[in-house]
Amino acid sequence: MVTTTATKATKAKAPKPKKAAPKTKKDGKGGKAIKGGAKKKKQTLKFIIECKNPVEDGIMKINALEEFLNARIKVFGKTNQLATGGVKVEATKTRVIVTSESAFSKRYLKYLTKKFLKKNILRDWLRVVASAKDTYELRYFQITQEEEESDNEA
Repeated sequence: MVTTTATKATKAKAPKPKKAAPKTKKDGKGGKAIKGGAKKKKQTLKFIIECKNPVEDGIMKINALEEFLNARIKVFGKTNQLATGGVKVEATKTRVIVTSESAFSKRYLKYLTKKFLKKNILRDWLRVVASAKDTYELRYFQITQEEEESDNEA
């Protein structure tokens, strides 16, 4: 009988598996978890290209920039897909407004604007400057009078 009690002592109960924690999603802020996986609301991005000075001086047409952006902006790796990506390009008198419902880079907009300036031989006189968080502005390069006078003397 001693052997039967020893076998009972060696047979320990197997631990019960723990219940799995509810699935959570990380919110990207310090690793905190959100229960139930809260859904993000759609984010609308709005970028503005201010072209006041060159348009008023008559060296650039705002409609040409709008057409260029419509033709060149890529959505999901393809051009001419603006409607599927929720991207709109609108022109007012002195500015071009780009609105997007999908992810869109402000830097990409600067790249395309510089490409437009190079194509129209305006890159030597104009530069693209970020004047606000969501705005680019076309400004003239600063040319001092002293440099021009020294060039004339030489």
